[in-house]
Amino acid sequence: LEKCYFCSGTIYPGHGITFVRNDSKVFKFCRSKCHKNFKQKRNPRKVRWTKAYRKANGKELAKDSVYEFEKRRNVPVKYDRELMVKTLKAMTKVEDIRTARERRFKEKRLKIARIIQSKQARAEIKRDIKLIVAPLALRKKEEVKEKITQTSKNSKMEMD
Repeated sequence: LEKCYFCSGTIYPGHGITFVRNDSKVFKFCRSKCHKNFKQKRNPRKVRWTKAYRKANGKELAKDSVYEFEKRRNVPVKYDRELMVKTLKAMTKVEDIRTARERRFKEKRLKIARIIQSKQARAEIKRDIKLIVAPLALRKKEEVKEKITQTSKNSKMEMD
């Protein structure tokens, strides 16, 4: 399976578009959307739906040792059943580790977003409390505050 040059999506056999430039550089695209964006000379790091954008802006894990295992190695190895079994077990373990790390990264991002959202909501409520609470209730509240301040002033004067 190959990766799309523009969005880094997987290209399955028999799918996608291959573009060969004059200098014989081969570009593979998963769909026409990616091909058209490439022809328009758009930067994948600035297009919001691409993997490059998500990694560049901290939306996805970018630097992790688990991604080293995903790299392609074009070294022929003599077939060995034990080695194949070990490799398959290692692949499942690496996949589990990768998904767990991605899940933790995503939860951390969402936790931060929730904190920011709640702060913004509190600030908005504080700013626009007059829209939420009835005007009579506000007046009564202010009258109660005034009475409290007056009684506290009176008690301070009596103590002096």
